[in-house]
Amino acid sequence: MNYPALIEAQSLVKAGDIAGAEHALANLAETEGDKALVAALDEFPAKDLLAIIREYDASKESLVNLLVTPEQFAQAVVLERRYGDQTHEQLRGMINSVIFREGADPAEFLYEIAEVDGGYDALVDYLLDRTQMIEHFYRYATFDLYEYGDESKTRALDDDLLNLTRDTESLASPLDMANLEDRDWMQVTYILRYELPEIFREVLMKLRARYKAYQASLAQEELEAIEGVEEEQEERPKNNDDGDDKDDDEESAL
Repeated sequence: MNYPALIEAQSLVKAGDIAGAEHALANLAETEGDKALVAALDEFPAKDLLAIIREYDASKESLVNLLVTPEQFAQAVVLERRYGDQTHEQLRGMINSVIFREGADPAEFLYEIAEVDGGYDALVDYLLDRTQMIEHFYRYATFDLYEYGDESKTRALDDDLLNLTRDTESLASPLDMANLEDRDWMQVTYILRYELPEIFREVLMKLRARYKAYQASLAQEELEAIEGVEEEQEERPKNNDDGDDKDDDEESAL
C-alpha cells in the first residue's frame, strides 16, 4: 500500500480498534483530499473496509461511508455473511447508510452489488424477512397484504402461479415513488422492481426458494413433533398393560 494511513488503518482493524481505523482514513482525506481517500480505498482490503463500514452510527456521519464508491462497497458488502449474523440487521443498516447517502444513486450501488460474486445472496439476505410482502408487491404493486382479498395472503409462493421467466413487466403499474421513500427495504424493492428488473427477477426467485425451504423445515419440525407425541402415546398403554398383568399375577397368588 502506498499510503501509510492505510497501513495504520489495517493494523488498527486487526487490533479491533475500528474507530481508530476510521479516524486514520479520515485524516488521509483531510491532509490529501477526498479523492486521495477514494483512490486509497481501492488498495484497502475489502474485509477491512467492511469492518469499518458495518460499524455505522446513524447519529454521526462517517467519511468512509460518504466517499466509498459503489464498486468498493460491493466488494465489501458480499463479505458480510462471514460474520454469521442471522438477523441481517447489520447488513440492512450498513446498506441503507451508504446507498441512501446524500447525492448517491441507490440503483448504481444495487447494480454493483449484484455484479459481484455473492451479491445476489447479499440482496436476498437484506430482503429475506419481507419475502411475502415483496411477492405481494410484485403481483399487486402494494406491500399491504390485506389488499386484493385475504386469499392473497395465504397463496403459496409457486412459480407456476406467476412465472418469472416471462416478460419482466408486472401485472401492476409503477407507483408514486414518494409513497415508498423509506430509505429502507421498501425503497430498495421499488428500485429493483422498476429500475433493475433483471436483478429483481433473480432476487425474487432466490427469495422464493429460501421461503420454500423455510416452509419445508417447519413442516419437518411439525412432523417430528407429531411423531414424538404418537410414540409417547404408544408407550403409555404398554406400561399400563404391564401393571395390569402384575396385578393379575398378585391376585392369582392370593
